[in-house]
Amino acid sequence: MEISAPLLTARLWRGMSRRHFLWTSAGALAAWMLPGCSDSSPSGPTFQPPTRNRLTARPGAPTETPTVGLTPLGIGGERDGFLYVPESYSPETPAPLFIALHGAGGSGSSWVSYPERAEARGMILLTPDSRASTWDLLLGGLGPDVDFLDLALQHTFERCRIDPTRLALGGFSDGASYTFSVGLSNGDLFSHLVAYSPGFVAAFDPIVGQPPVYVSHGTNDPILPVSTTRDLIVPTLSDAGYDVTYEEFGGGHELPSAISESALDWFLDVA
Repeated sequence: MEISAPLLTARLWRGMSRRHFLWTSAGALAAWMLPGCSDSSPSGPTFQPPTRNRLTARPGAPTETPTVGLTPLGIGGERDGFLYVPESYSPETPAPLFIALHGAGGSGSSWVSYPERAEARGMILLTPDSRASTWDLLLGGLGPDVDFLDLALQHTFERCRIDPTRLALGGFSDGASYTFSVGLSNGDLFSHLVAYSPGFVAAFDPIVGQPPVYVSHGTNDPILPVSTTRDLIVPTLSDAGYDVTYEEFGGGHELPSAISESALDWFLDVA
C-alpha cells in the first residue's frame, strides 16, 4: 500500500438515479451519490456557486532555471506543496507533468513514491497542498484551492518546459473527486484525468474539452464504496462521451503500487 486515508470528510451524499448523476441546473453540472448525509432532497445538497473554477496558467517558454530533485514550492506558507524535476530534464525537450492531489487530511508530501516514479519516466511532478484539511469544494465551494493551484501551475511553467499533450491532473479519494471538479472545467489545459478511489463528481459550468479519464477503485473499500464508481461514475462519464479506462483491485481505500504503475503507463501511453 502507498496511500491510505486515516481522515476523510464526512460530507458523503445520498444516492441519486444515474440519469440525475450528471445534473445541469442554474449553470451547474453536479453529482451527489454517497450515503451518510442528512440532506435527502431530490436534487441533493446545495453547493455555493464557484467564485472561480477556470485556470489561467498555461505552459510556455520557461523564464527561470528549475532546481533538479524535490523542492518545496515556497509560495503557500504553512500549507505549500512540492515540485519534483527529474535529473533527465532538459529545457529543450518538453516534459510530461503530473499534478497529484492528496486525500483529506493529507498534503503534497503524501505522494511518497511518486518522485521515484517521476524520475524513472522523465516526468515532472507537482503536489500542491489544499488550503485547509481538504479541498475547498467540500468546505464551502470552489475558489481558494483553484487560486492556489493556478499559482502552483504558473510557478511550474515558469521553470519547466511542459508538453501540453501530456499534462495530467490526478488525485486520491477527496483529491480524486476534486480532480473531476476542476478537471472537467479545464479540459483545454489537462490532457488526462486520473482518479484513484473517487467519492463523487461535482463539476460546474463551463465544462470544457473532453480529456481521457483513468479511474481505479478497491473492491473492498470500506470508506467510499466501489459500487459508486463502478455503477455511477464510470458509466455516466462514458455515456457523456469521455474515454474512460477503469481498473478495480482487490483492496480497500488505498493506492497500490501496481495501480500507480498502470495509471502512469496509461498517461504516458506506455505499451
